[in-house]
Amino acid sequence: MQWPTFNVRPYVCGGIGHLDEAALETLRKAGPRVRPALQASSAALFSSSPLPPYRRDDRTWAFAWGGQRPAGAATWIGVAEEFETPGLIDDGKRITLHAGGLGLVDVYYLRRDGAVYFSSLLEPLLSLVPTPYEINWDAWASIIRLTFPLRDDTPYLRVRRLAGSGALVWDRASGRISTERRLPRWLREEPFEAGRSAGELLEILNEVYKEFDDRPLLVPVSGGYDSRLLCSVAVARGADVESWTTSPDDGTDTDIAFARAITRELGVRHRVIVQDAAVYPEDALAVARRLEFLTPHHAWYAPFAREVHRAGRILVDGLAGGPLLKNFMVSGAALTASSQAERKAALLGSLALGTPSVPFLSEEAEGWITSSVDAAFAQSTSMLNGHRAELPLSVLHTRTARGIARSPVSLVGPEAPFAAPFTHPAFFDAALSVGVARKDGGRFYRELLYAANPRVAALPSTNVVKQPLRRVPLRSTAAPAREYAHRMLARVANRVPSLLSEQLHAVVVRGPDALAGFNGWNDRFWVRGLVLFGAWLGDYEPRLAELAPPWG
Repeated sequence: MQWPTFNVRPYVCGGIGHLDEAALETLRKAGPRVRPALQASSAALFSSSPLPPYRRDDRTWAFAWGGQRPAGAATWIGVAEEFETPGLIDDGKRITLHAGGLGLVDVYYLRRDGAVYFSSLLEPLLSLVPTPYEINWDAWASIIRLTFPLRDDTPYLRVRRLAGSGALVWDRASGRISTERRLPRWLREEPFEAGRSAGELLEILNEVYKEFDDRPLLVPVSGGYDSRLLCSVAVARGADVESWTTSPDDGTDTDIAFARAITRELGVRHRVIVQDAAVYPEDALAVARRLEFLTPHHAWYAPFAREVHRAGRILVDGLAGGPLLKNFMVSGAALTASSQAERKAALLGSLALGTPSVPFLSEEAEGWITSSVDAAFAQSTSMLNGHRAELPLSVLHTRTARGIARSPVSLVGPEAPFAAPFTHPAFFDAALSVGVARKDGGRFYRELLYAANPRVAALPSTNVVKQPLRRVPLRSTAAPAREYAHRMLARVANRVPSLLSEQLHAVVVRGPDALAGFNGWNDRFWVRGLVLFGAWLGDYEPRLAELAPPWG
């Protein structure tokens, strides 16, 4: 296994509860090289780099490893929601392992014999799981249908992911471990719009940027709203800024053309990161393995991430900007729904893949996967029901945290530093306070852009494209990609034949060139999800239990 290089965020592993020293040693040796950060009664913490506690006295201690950390004592939910970091806290009575508020930095865990063992990476925990591994079909249902898992699911039944604003607590008095969920700050607020103006949000964004003063920044610019806003603010503050753009492999490369105009207007050094269709299969498999097969996203991002690792600059990423500021993935049907059930169904409809050009799944598999995803989505977003910002928060707690955040958190970091200004607590709260109706159609976002830089705001945007698009070849459907995708799909067809429809079995039989017809957006993502499943089977099938899917 080739591990990431943990330069700016450490890899950690350890355990709480009735710990088995042999199990801890197995876990410690199964991942990147670590050293002890804590060895105490009922708790152990190992880290790939020095990890001092942010609080320690005779009876208590506290650690955090998400990139930011508090200066002193705080509750676990306070640390989680304010610093978006996982951590380990002993208050004298309880030992608490917690995730961040949204859970952007992963904490995986398994329960075993009165203890919980945890790790920043999923793979090392498998060293404590008896073979053959039991498959979590619910996780794969969501990955295939939504492109990311829901709840605390991973591809393995025994290994879970600690959900955002969640904790595992070892109680010394009872000797038991319990799961604890708290409402983060943004759910405890009164459900009323605060009436924030675009100018106020821009002032807050300028305050957020003060944390990066005198540090060189890399602000990737696409043709959308998020990146031009972040780059405009950085330039206005006089920062040392470079901007890079790469192809999102969407078949148009409009981002590159629009980014050139934006960076020219801002006077920023601009570079285009070129991608090579010949190495797409290598990139796709490398990203799949690095993201531990949890999402088919981000293969296009691999060449860009490699260059960022060598840049020596802080990457400024627009993570969460879409849901917070322009109702991204929130449909008109969701906004006008007259009941909770209608709203939930409309939102899930926006997040899920649409109907492909031909059936990709068998009727039995399609029925079971739809039912599984419906139940998992309802459970994942139940705490948001009735909140004034239920719709954007549902996107943030699912798609953003489980799928989209992987590019800055897991592909750029932990090798290189990144900043996500939109997730800063002050900006996050202010943006969330703006009602979804004001954001509909991007109206509020355009106010914000014009407040930042009217000339840049007026330039063409991929969010509102009004001119014909120039088509360019897709890297993900070129001949090398088709050959790779066909091998993975053939593996799925052979190992789990009941998953695929008769039509897709026929496509597989015809060979790689039969995939050339799957150029539409939905088709491409259906293929990517199934190809990811095939790649996972290739790496793990010798260690898996019988492939007996629940749809019979």
